[in-house]
Amino acid sequence: MAKSRVQQIVEIARKKGLLRPRDLAEVGIPRQYLRMAHDQGLVQRVARGLYRIPDAMMSENASLAEVCKRAPSGVICLISALSFHELTTQIPHFVYLAIEEKAHAPLIETVEVRCYRFSGSAFTRGIEKHDADGVEIRVYCAAKTVADCFKYRNKIGLDVAIEALRDCLSQRKTAIDDLVRYGRICRVEKVMKPYLEALLG
Repeated sequence: MAKSRVQQIVEIARKKGLLRPRDLAEVGIPRQYLRMAHDQGLVQRVARGLYRIPDAMMSENASLAEVCKRAPSGVICLISALSFHELTTQIPHFVYLAIEEKAHAPLIETVEVRCYRFSGSAFTRGIEKHDADGVEIRVYCAAKTVADCFKYRNKIGLDVAIEALRDCLSQRKTAIDDLVRYGRICRVEKVMKPYLEALLG
């Protein structure tokens, strides 16, 4: 019985990529079997309350998956989202995460997170859901991310925002109407307009 429960945990961890004790509670497996699986080296602890299969092949989005697992209501934003959409030459040194205005910032031991507080439609609009290492990650779409970069240009750099806009247009990642719409939502439509007009010629 114990062996079958432990094996079940291994299968769940393999399927989900990152495993939390609550995932086992949902299928009625007591936590003691997770300890057994850990003691036998079948799963490894990567952070408090977070486990995975040892030496699992993790993608370049592993840190995004880990953050989204720990902060499921957050949304990957700014340079992390640009990197996800391949719209920047910048290498994010931490995960940029949008959280609601009154939400608690997540405490994650293994990944450095930089939180930005968004509110209203600036938080809720433009969210895409993707799979990374078996974990659902929430990330802003390309057009919303570009608008966010202009909104936070004083923190991340205007050059980063312009590069993102240029790459977004050249790679045809989004429609111009979407850039204008998200610019309006983020209240940077007038800021973006001259750069958009210059790039469109």
